[in-house]
Amino acid sequence: MRLLISFAALFLSVVLLQMSSGGLGPLDALSGLQLEFSTAQVGLLGSAHFVGFFVGCWWAPRLMGSVGHSRAFAAFTAAGAIGLLAHMLVVDPIAWALMRVASGACIAGCYTVVESWLQAKVTNETRGRAMGAYRVVDLGGSLAAQLMIGVLEPASYVSYNLLALLCCASLLPLTLTRLKQPEIPTAPRLRPALAWRLSPLAVMGVLVAGLTGAAFRMVGPIYGQEVGLEVGQIAWFLASFVLGGALAQIPTGWLADKYDRRWVLIWLSVAAILASAVTIGASAQGTLSVMLSAGLFGFVTVPIYSVATAHAHDFAGSDERVELSAALLLFFALGAIAAPLAASSLIEAYGPRALFLFVGAGHVALIVFGLLRMRRRPTATERTPYIYAPRTSFLIGRLMKRLREGGED
Repeated sequence: MRLLISFAALFLSVVLLQMSSGGLGPLDALSGLQLEFSTAQVGLLGSAHFVGFFVGCWWAPRLMGSVGHSRAFAAFTAAGAIGLLAHMLVVDPIAWALMRVASGACIAGCYTVVESWLQAKVTNETRGRAMGAYRVVDLGGSLAAQLMIGVLEPASYVSYNLLALLCCASLLPLTLTRLKQPEIPTAPRLRPALAWRLSPLAVMGVLVAGLTGAAFRMVGPIYGQEVGLEVGQIAWFLASFVLGGALAQIPTGWLADKYDRRWVLIWLSVAAILASAVTIGASAQGTLSVMLSAGLFGFVTVPIYSVATAHAHDFAGSDERVELSAALLLFFALGAIAAPLAASSLIEAYGPRALFLFVGAGHVALIVFGLLRMRRRPTATERTPYIYAPRTSFLIGRLMKRLREGGED
């Protein structure tokens, strides 16, 4: 309890930040459609977010080295708030895409600050409990953000102003905390070749995970509107996806620790293809069927990133884990940058079911690649524990390193 209280300010900042940034994606999609943006232009906004995310991950450690943690957090938060408030002042898809770059940089930069602070304060004895609480807080904030869409009116200054207020409010707990600022972290080197050398299958897995998650979360509101969901129902549609992913972590972790992780990845992709087909079919079966299908889709797709990263770490040495985590997050971001624009363009050309046909094609590629890789080399003889791996910043690898090595329960 003392541990959780000591991190209360950081966790409150995370919740407020997640509610602000997590609500922006679906709100932008619905607002863009109401303002008669094309479907492809709405997808561009989602892709722009992940461009900003990558910039924020890369820049944040360097900015912290120049101005310190609190000032860096304030700078990134200000960028996010400006992007939010400017939406209804300049109604143009290209301008909105630039604003989404700012919001993506905000979320990545702020998470980097928070995770740097956590890394400096946890001990080997408290790391497992602290990270468990951090995951719950992050998922809880994400779930609340999706539900907020039901009460935010699209293309309304009031809606964007409310998200900006939440973004600004995230400043207060962290900047007023009495916790001593930690030492400035060194930025991990980005070594994509390291990830490919250790596990090409893991690289493919995180690419497909980025493609799947970004396509659904950024373009899902377009799909929901196309199949007849109201705004409040779209909120529950997105929340069902997040909840399904959260519920999947325990059973998937058990499977990934008990069986060959390559087979777990392959069967998750098989399940993702089936879930995509179920979701397409559920669109004609009523609202409840659509919600349940979204939960099923989240259940089988969200854990793919964590299984892929666990498989990669099975082949990594202790001194490679941090840079490997950063490299895998880079590949995830690349998949996430491409997915919203591609998926929205396909929806515009072929209708709403094209979203899940696009996702299904990605998982077919992962299945084929996985089967080919299984013929090239055996699986690792010694395996790291499966853990839920957040996709938040390049520094997350430092927080996860001891957990992967079995340093504590």
